[in-house]
Amino acid sequence: MIPLRADAAPLAVVGGRLCTGLLDLTDDLAALDSTGFWAVVVPFDGIPICARFADVRPATAWPGPPWSGPEPASWSTSLDRDAFCRGVEAIRESIRSGDVYQVNLTRRLSAPLPTPPAGTTTDIAALGAALAVGNPAPFSAVVRLPSCGVHVASASPERYLARDGAVVRSSPIKGTAPTEGQLLEKDRAENVMIVDLVRNDLGRVCEWGTVAVPSLLTVEEHPGLVHLVSTVEGHLQPGVGWPELIAATFPPGSVTGAPKLAALSMIDRLEPTSRGPYCGAVGWVDADRRVGELNVAIRTFWIDDEVLHLGTGGGITIDSDPDGEWEETELKARNLLRVAQGSVRA
Repeated sequence: MIPLRADAAPLAVVGGRLCTGLLDLTDDLAALDSTGFWAVVVPFDGIPICARFADVRPATAWPGPPWSGPEPASWSTSLDRDAFCRGVEAIRESIRSGDVYQVNLTRRLSAPLPTPPAGTTTDIAALGAALAVGNPAPFSAVVRLPSCGVHVASASPERYLARDGAVVRSSPIKGTAPTEGQLLEKDRAENVMIVDLVRNDLGRVCEWGTVAVPSLLTVEEHPGLVHLVSTVEGHLQPGVGWPELIAATFPPGSVTGAPKLAALSMIDRLEPTSRGPYCGAVGWVDADRRVGELNVAIRTFWIDDEVLHLGTGGGITIDSDPDGEWEETELKARNLLRVAQGSVRA
């Protein structure tokens, strides 16, 4: 196997910008309130990474060789169908007991990186370029920071946080189906529960009376599926910066459940592997302009020790059908695995 190049130049493609010329690396989120343009990776269960870049310009087409990835048969899953369905039933039992209302249950798909054929590559930036063609997404991102082992390509459809000065908004996704007509009442109930959670989270750091829901249960079309999306916004209290905002709202409610602490406890018990970057946040912050946008890192690939990973999951409620929930995880992963095979050329 050809190893990942440890000397590959750091870069980020975030918010439609190509960032090169790494200046600083820090795990201190307060840096996002200083100066400069930052790429940000906040793992679901790890140390945040903030990278300040000197050269920020509009992103252009990937100039390197095309991505070549794992064959479909080489992928394994952290939870097989039986284990995942047992997890769904365990969550439903906890809901009946009054411990939780909803829990997001996920599994990790993993495959060894192949030796790339001549003229191709396993550079994460090439996978990001392939995703831009084969699975375009409004909050896509690529971050390559070899010195700290960060190789992430995200095709996220979901906004975690957008900030413009004191105005902040979040757009949780809950409810997924192949078509709009196949969305269920359960999907709408999921979404409303998470909207309430996000309202409460933002209410901890926003001025009293400013938290509102300008959009509820909007249907969005994405490659191979549709989502229900809502938007919650508010005005930050004086003195609140990125550290306080993220502390109040992370992990994102759409990938945890409600109540959040009880849901996180169940996730820890039911999921056998760390989520890593998956279900965390990836994005950018322009500290000079006091603006930024972070995604919810779903539809996200990452490379760790020459293994490619992808997470997939969904929100479990009392009305969840275990087999249906498994099929939803398959639906969410299907097109992404096709792209990751290398069948799409940027």
